[in-house]
Amino acid sequence: MTTDTQAPTLTVDELAARAGVTVRTIRFYSTRGLLPPPVIGPRRVGHYGPDHVARLALIEELQHQGMTLAAIERYLEQLPADLSAQDLAIHRAVVASWAPDTVETLTRSELDRRAGRELTEENLARLAAMDVLTRERDDTYRCDTGQLRLGVQLLDVPLSLDAILASREVLVEHSRGAAQELARLFSSEVSQRAEQDVKSLSAHMQPLVIQALLTAFQRSLKEELREAFRTTDRLP
Repeated sequence: MTTDTQAPTLTVDELAARAGVTVRTIRFYSTRGLLPPPVIGPRRVGHYGPDHVARLALIEELQHQGMTLAAIERYLEQLPADLSAQDLAIHRAVVASWAPDTVETLTRSELDRRAGRELTEENLARLAAMDVLTRERDDTYRCDTGQLRLGVQLLDVPLSLDAILASREVLVEHSRGAAQELARLFSSEVSQRAEQDVKSLSAHMQPLVIQALLTAFQRSLKEELREAFRTTDRLP
């Protein structure tokens, strides 16, 4: 059952192409309970939606972090069954933040496969403007793979590139300020600890802090957007 507001319209072949995996992988994940079943349409054809795409992206990220299939199963079992594609994307962002920055050199075909779609020249230009990738001389690309999926998702957002870049600057500026304040707060708590204890605390705190920031930001953004649209509705 899909939980996203957009109706499930992808066949299993289309889902595989969008997610950059094989049909066999999708069927295997389904038998292990990692993917919810498709919506069965006419002629008994299964259809998949955005939540399936988002869940596959989360599974891919968990694998990238080195988690075994059994560990991924346990992780997914802890998530609410009715998470939307947006909620799953937030979980993936938290998981991706655990890893150090990863920059890889990819061929055009590898880049399309990682993106889950065939990228146009305009797409490549927008991703380059967002600092997601840089074209090399031999038609390969230096790509920030941690940001690639987010950048690809932004390609479909009905905002100008200027607005997206301005939003990025706002987020970077304020997140850096929050990080500095939190670092000062934590440093006062751990100043008397041994170096190993400090490293252990940092490893445990990082995902928790990021999850807290994402949750707080998500709630604040919903409130601000709700108020903004309420104000707009009152305008003549």
